[in-house]
Amino acid sequence: MKKSLFLSLLLFITMGVFAKDAPREFYELRLYRFKTAEQQTRTENYLEKALLPALHRMGIKKVGVFKPVETDSTFGKKLYVLIPFKSMAEFVGLTAKLAKDKLYATDGTDYIDAKFDNPPYDRIEKIVLKAFSGMPLSAVPDLKSAVSERVYELRSYEGHTEKIYENKVEMFNKGDEVGLFKRLGFNAVFYAEVLSGARMPNLMYMTTFENQAERDAHWKAFGADPQWKTLSVMPQYQKNVSKNVQVFLRPTTYSDL
Repeated sequence: MKKSLFLSLLLFITMGVFAKDAPREFYELRLYRFKTAEQQTRTENYLEKALLPALHRMGIKKVGVFKPVETDSTFGKKLYVLIPFKSMAEFVGLTAKLAKDKLYATDGTDYIDAKFDNPPYDRIEKIVLKAFSGMPLSAVPDLKSAVSERVYELRSYEGHTEKIYENKVEMFNKGDEVGLFKRLGFNAVFYAEVLSGARMPNLMYMTTFENQAERDAHWKAFGADPQWKTLSVMPQYQKNVSKNVQVFLRPTTYSDL
């Protein structure tokens, strides 16, 4: 009797543990804007030689740095940086931790101590995100092509209202749009809800491909897939995106992603 009670209690506890959602990452997506090529060079030197090494010392290993593709009108004028965090507390504490890192201060002097009349960038936009429950942790894409050929597609889906936006998030998670992308080999880096940004309410995600032709072929397969055809016509998921913004990027040679 006691043994039976113990096993029942153990089963109850085990089910409770696994019923909880897995911890979800938070992300900081930085968008640097430049007026000159020299500014971009200085910022990239800071990222490669100072910031990324400092983040790695903190245990933040999967930091992505991306440039617009060469055919984009903003090529040479923008740079994207994706930093993953285990918790919001880790995100909030980043600046204080960096301030205590002497090697970071030395390696990043040109950027950190830049004078008012010679800044290393024009402006920085920062977007704060929380990973979807359908993909709680970011991933390093498994690509084999040369870095110069790879295509990373960053998408932002804006919603008409908060409630409608939440419906699109549900479509990714409960509707298993995340699973569909995975099955079709989209090599996603992350899917996330935007907690703070300039175009809210919206969600963002990043998929990756060996080259542009492979990207186009994957999206063609996506549109023809029976699962998507079924999902896309479900009454509860109609008209839940007001604007779809696509940005094509390439990783830098020193990016972790």
